[in-house]
Amino acid sequence: MVYLSLFLTSFLAATLLPAYSEVLFGGLVTQGYSVWWLWFWATLGNTLGSVVNGILGRQVERFQDRRWFPFSREQMEKARARYLRYGEWSLLLGWLPVGGDVLTLVGGIMRVPWLTFITLVAIGKGARYAVVLWIVLESFGNGTPG
Repeated sequence: MVYLSLFLTSFLAATLLPAYSEVLFGGLVTQGYSVWWLWFWATLGNTLGSVVNGILGRQVERFQDRRWFPFSREQMEKARARYLRYGEWSLLLGWLPVGGDVLTLVGGIMRVPWLTFITLVAIGKGARYAVVLWIVLESFGNGTPG
């Protein structure tokens, strides 16, 4: 049940909804749960939450022909080509507390291939939880994962 709670909190934290999984993650680390399983479930939940953002982003084009849509089809294609050439790597920053969710939404809008999207987002999110884990272990633990 603990791992499920962490997964769900991490999932919600990656969507556009306000949630903070690092606090729960850090607290559970200090309670003696397996740090590897905590890291795994937090990373998986947060990555899948970002996939939801990517799916939402891919739906934006449905509204492209509406009068109120702010960009022309040509502008979207130019932006997509530029983003796919230079911007895919920004998905590594999908973990950022401010703007990270938007990056994953834009990754969906720009139709980054799913394998690339998930790989880059998972690397960034996994690294973020690894840093949080290290900080908690150094601050409250004995410095060695359990």
